[in-house]
Amino acid sequence: MATRGAKPKPAKLRLVDGTHRTARHGESEQAVEATEAATAAFGKLKKPASVKGAAAAAWKRYIDPAGWLDGSREPAAIAFCELWKEFQFNPTGFPASKHGQMRAYMAELGLTDERNRGDHGGKKEEDEFFGSD
Repeated sequence: MATRGAKPKPAKLRLVDGTHRTARHGESEQAVEATEAATAAFGKLKKPASVKGAAAAAWKRYIDPAGWLDGSREPAAIAFCELWKEFQFNPTGFPASKHGQMRAYMAELGLTDERNRGDHGGKKEEDEFFGSD
């Protein structure tokens, strides 16, 4: 049975994207210590040797820049990259059920939240009505 509402974010992701609230999630220092302990326990997320080809390209494009991921997310990252490889191979034959799986993996890994992408130094467009006058 489905549960209502958004899934809770991992503590490290809340710290990275700036949505950690002391009243709701506790002290920031405790969250930092907990995420560092988890990173130490699971280690940094590294691409396994079995991920090759289009899956390796997906890993480089989507998983490597996601600095909030640790080794505990390795199975989800591998599954996402393999699904991406399958989608790239045959986009028209990729069933809707696998689209749903891929979107779920992206959400679990924190890849769908635009706030995680940061500012890449691109020039911001000026609004014609609310310019910088």
